[in-house]
Amino acid sequence: MNINIIDFWQNIYSHFDPVAFSIFSIKVHWYGLMYVMALVSAYLFAKWIAKKDNLPIKDDEIDDYFFWVEIGVILGARLGYILFYSDHTAYYLANPLQIFNPFSGGQFVGISGMSYHGALFGFVVASILFAQKRNISLKFLLDLSAIAVPIGYVFGRIGNFLNQELVGRETDVAWGIKVYDSLRHPSQLYEAFLEGIVLFVILFVYRTRTKLAGELAMLYGLGYGIARFTAELWREPDLQLGFIYLNWLTMGQIMSAVMILISLIALIYLYKYSSEKSYWIK
Repeated sequence: MNINIIDFWQNIYSHFDPVAFSIFSIKVHWYGLMYVMALVSAYLFAKWIAKKDNLPIKDDEIDDYFFWVEIGVILGARLGYILFYSDHTAYYLANPLQIFNPFSGGQFVGISGMSYHGALFGFVVASILFAQKRNISLKFLLDLSAIAVPIGYVFGRIGNFLNQELVGRETDVAWGIKVYDSLRHPSQLYEAFLEGIVLFVILFVYRTRTKLAGELAMLYGLGYGIARFTAELWREPDLQLGFIYLNWLTMGQIMSAVMILISLIALIYLYKYSSEKSYWIK
């Protein structure tokens, strides 16, 4: 690899502005744009796969469903961060209106701090409520989301990378990125690959081989948990938390381990007691 290319890559943050553009005094970050692209890509793919595979759901039902789950994801992601990752939990619990306040000192600063596992919880709650309201199979909705959502992760993790957050651990590999005056793994891109591309390919290929409704969703939970647990080996722990156990286990790995366990138990239960057939069986 050309030395100039290596040098440019390692110092990419010094050549890159995380702010894409400004509208008056409001700064629009690349991270925000990536978040929008994550949502739109998952939404469009869900509509495409529903039509391609002739699934029993209408376009307007997918529209309404994504509106519900987006609210659930935003609420869950923010609350999850406050409860499990923030070092100002007590303050936010005493001042709940500040949890979603994007202004500080009269200036728009946005909302910083989101938790994936909190977002997942909010997503599931919204899915349950929507399934009950529209009388649609919850397992089917979760299966459809399972193969659509990983595409969004690719954009979401690239957004983390562009926003210079969730940085990796120190390293000496040539593809490392200089952050905090040291070379670090671009762990956000590792996560984009493992949690996004790899997980999507596995679920997309396997979807027509599923036998039971809910199978894809449980495999997603298992696959994401493994991918996230693995990627955390190269990701710097949250500064306010550090390592949780034995100087190597992080909060993200603990949450991912719980996710893996729950998914395994649910998958075993599904195979043993469920009779609802996969909607991909023709």
